[in-house]
Amino acid sequence: MAFGLAFHPKLYLGESIKEKNLDRIMKRLEKRPIFSGVFVIALCRGKSDQLELYDGKELAGSYYKKYPPYIVGIAGDREEAISVVEKIVRECLQARGDCALKEYLRC
Repeated sequence: MAFGLAFHPKLYLGESIKEKNLDRIMKRLEKRPIFSGVFVIALCRGKSDQLELYDGKELAGSYYKKYPPYIVGIAGDREEAISVVEKIVRECLQARGDCALKEYLRC
């Protein structure tokens, strides 16, 4: 890894992200995020929020090199990323009965 990105073992994928291309996408995010062409869903570092969505290109910023995010999902665009978050919320509600997404995703 170029700067220590961490990926959830059960990475959530948007419909446009094909499993066969996942390794290539992950390597692109790690080495040359400025050309990523994807949105990432990551655990929020703050205590009050749970997940963050941002364009993968943002990973090229110096902040993310110093504080790499823990990525739980990858989607083709913002709308698709929102759909992935909705899926995570439904799964969490079904499994835990609450929306403690950070705790659910750390399992």
